Amino acid sequence: MAGNKSYTIVEYFGGDDGYRCGYCKNQTGNFSHGMWTHTMTVQDYQDLIDRGWRRSGKYVYKPIMNKTCCPQYTIRCHALKFQPSKSHKKILKKMSKFISKGELPKGQEDGEPMESVCEDAGPREHGKICHSDLKCAVVTDLQKEAAECLTITDAQKKDEADAAPTGSETSRKDPVCVPDGRTTAAAPKPGTGADASRPPCRKAKDLRKERRLQKEQTRQLADGASPIVSPTPTTPTQTNQPKPLEDFMTKSLPENSSHGLEVRLVRSNPPSPQFKASFDASYQVYKLYQMAIHKDPPDKPSESQAEYSPDGPEVGYGSFHQQYWLDGRIVAVGVIDILPTCVSSVYLYYHPDFASLSLGSYSALREILFTRQLQKQSPKLSYYYLGFYIHSCPKMRYKGQYRPSDLLCPETFAWVPIERCLPQLENSRYARFNQDPDAGDSRLLKDIALVLVLYRRTVMPYGVYARKRKGSSDEAEVQQYAGLVGQDCAERILLYRA
Repeated sequence: MAGNKSYTIVEYFGGDDGYRCGYCKNQTGNFSHGMWTHTMTVQDYQDLIDRGWRRSGKYVYKPIMNKTCCPQYTIRCHALKFQPSKSHKKILKKMSKFISKGELPKGQEDGEPMESVCEDAGPREHGKICHSDLKCAVVTDLQKEAAECLTITDAQKKDEADAAPTGSETSRKDPVCVPDGRTTAAAPKPGTGADASRPPCRKAKDLRKERRLQKEQTRQLADGASPIVSPTPTTPTQTNQPKPLEDFMTKSLPENSSHGLEVRLVRSNPPSPQFKASFDASYQVYKLYQMAIHKDPPDKPSESQAEYSPDGPEVGYGSFHQQYWLDGRIVAVGVIDILPTCVSSVYLYYHPDFASLSLGSYSALREILFTRQLQKQSPKLSYYYLGFYIHSCPKMRYKGQYRPSDLLCPETFAWVPIERCLPQLENSRYARFNQDPDAGDSRLLKDIALVLVLYRRTVMPYGVYARKRKGSSDEAEVQQYAGLVGQDCAERILLYRA
């Protein structure tokens, strides 16, 4: 092995015991596999999330999809093709109105999501690995310091603060989360359909334009002039081209705007001067958010390491904070991971006084825009990962509104357009999205002897370790681990063995 190679080092926990579900509140229905990560490279984490894993601080977990009460499907949005929906436009207009006129919406229009499931995902205690094993793990194999690995942050995964639908949808009664994945709702009343005797509805803008033309024609007739001939109505293809997200975000504001909003990207580790200067202010917002929204004691979030690549974005890979500065003070912070092919949303915390601005959805739109900007520097970085889509919990379905998007098939790990997945999820909370019955996991490791392990400060294949090891066999556990992480990760990640 190359002496300067960086490694991911993990301890695998399995997933036999059930834990409390943060979505349906089932006390023992949440099942997941888990790993404690001592170090993690960005490529390994990219490959893990593409197999259904998700991080919560240094703990990485993968729901047992056909067993857990609320299956969680990895969802990604095609950032380059994204078009904001009506509800997204309302949120952007609401923010624009607040900045320009200072009008803060009353109340919290978008309800809080279910509490973070990562708190109940599985065993969270620190692993039993000896620190000297980390520092001295094969002097000949692990010469490079852990600073070149991505040590995953302790911030929780982001579930947006405005999970409930917005706009006209807020008037609907929120359906409750039920363990079997079905939603309780009243049956729709039968209708009579459109009134064929009445003219079709028209846009108010077109009606106002028509009235202006009629007034102008009346005035000119009274003056003896030739009336203006009404122009032929333009076709929808001429006037209704959808605006890209950039147009909404860069909309000019009046010079005398009531507020000023700035979004700054800062690296957390190695800490940039901007991160150091703003850490105390950012942490105060974090404490307020944790106590007011999640009712949790404020644990100080940790930092992560950096990685750079010649074909990567200029800022590099790793964990970053997007700070939202309003009139010179931080009001929200979005924690994101910049990975080789995506920007992965981790967490958002904000000042509770601004909950009515739908900062969760607003920050997601900002992060999609940021992904598009990074793609210009690194062409393969073109996706925005929103974490997990949970169809059995209606309040978490909002993530499916960021289209076009895909869900990850839990059996073949192929990406499938969400439109094809939703009919299946309406019938069953667990579904295999890949319709090819012969398709399987193409990246399944067939020979566990190739799994890399870290044993007594030495990196070796599992086949060698199994011959050296004394005591009961751990082959079944390693076989399960290899199937969960896939061939690529199993042959790169170091599985710690005591």
